[in-house]
Amino acid sequence: MSKLLPVRGTRDIWGDDARRQAHVVSEFQAVAERFGFDPIATPVFEFTEVFKRTLGDTSDVVAKEMYTFEDRGGEQLTLRPEYTAGIARAFISEGLRQFGTCKFYAHGPMFRYERPQKGRFRQFHQLDAEIIGEAGPAADVDIIALGYQTLQALGVADKTLLNLNSLGDAESRRAFRAALVDYFQGHRSKLSEDSRSRLERNPLRILDSKDEGDRALVESAPKIGDYFTAEAADFFAAVKSGLDELGLGYLENPALVRGLDYYCHTAFEFVTDALGAQGTVIGGGRYDGLIEQLGGPPTPGVGWAGGIERLAMLLEHTPESPRPIAIIPIGEDAATAARKLAFDLRGKGHSVELSYSGNVKKRLSRANKQKAVFALIMGEEELAGRSVMLRDLDGGEQTLVLLSDLDHALEQKA
Repeated sequence: MSKLLPVRGTRDIWGDDARRQAHVVSEFQAVAERFGFDPIATPVFEFTEVFKRTLGDTSDVVAKEMYTFEDRGGEQLTLRPEYTAGIARAFISEGLRQFGTCKFYAHGPMFRYERPQKGRFRQFHQLDAEIIGEAGPAADVDIIALGYQTLQALGVADKTLLNLNSLGDAESRRAFRAALVDYFQGHRSKLSEDSRSRLERNPLRILDSKDEGDRALVESAPKIGDYFTAEAADFFAAVKSGLDELGLGYLENPALVRGLDYYCHTAFEFVTDALGAQGTVIGGGRYDGLIEQLGGPPTPGVGWAGGIERLAMLLEHTPESPRPIAIIPIGEDAATAARKLAFDLRGKGHSVELSYSGNVKKRLSRANKQKAVFALIMGEEELAGRSVMLRDLDGGEQTLVLLSDLDHALEQKA
């Protein structure tokens, strides 16, 4: 191999990109904690059956995109393509039902074998939030509000629009599915090849087809709202009323669907036109049948996932690190004392830059490039007097300060 390169669809994340993604995670964590969510971390790989049961054997993710392998013990394992299945598995295997309603947040890498493009990678990263054990519409409103306030904390809420739909309850979906099949069978010859295949196994997926011919047919297709039971209509009305009370605007989008049977009631996406074709930055919904499908007791749930890469791309600016204090020693004795001073200041919460080499001019130049707020210069005279020369790198003033008074001096100038 003449060149060492990352695998196609993966990338090294460092510098400003890493800082932006870390900022997305940090703001999400802070908002989730304010909403009373607990952190959870699940394994990066699970038994393949976990994802086959939850995503469906015929889904594109299972059929075409999962990274599945046999380990040395002969077990079939899969790198996680999404979070919810693993969290649902943990809810069952860890006996979390005993704790009542569980509210979890998580973040980490996902893996899907798909065509890399802007904002989409084969190893990508997601935020995730789940409420498990709560059947009422208040949980749907709460999970959507968490998504909105995460976008708000990142300063990108005004770049997104909340799309909202309801999939109804099981009875609603059965009636709607039958109507869809009947309608699309009458236009089968005009459907794309993918949609003809979906008609047999998952007709709801035709509603979010990107094919222009399919989209024209979808315009006149039956609408799920016409098949709602009274209970489903009341649930959707309660979600919309809750969002209205919070002042969260939304667009009702009848084409917003989730193809698997365990999804029900609320489906939602925060979308943006700032990233080209890849417009969804947060997407989620209610999945009351998922835990049971995995072998657990009937347990309601609602949640969402958000793309960290896409959210980072929406940020206006790269978040800046705290401005450091630069320590500049002159001479070997001063270098030893500078290391001790840097250690002490970092222990007190200060960001400190201590270069390993270079004369005073080079170190000052480096400190300016790093946007240091102060320089602490230590030479023989300062060492002898147990002091440092404190230079304000913004204004240029410098003052001789005793080490015993340094904390106070830094506070005064902060």
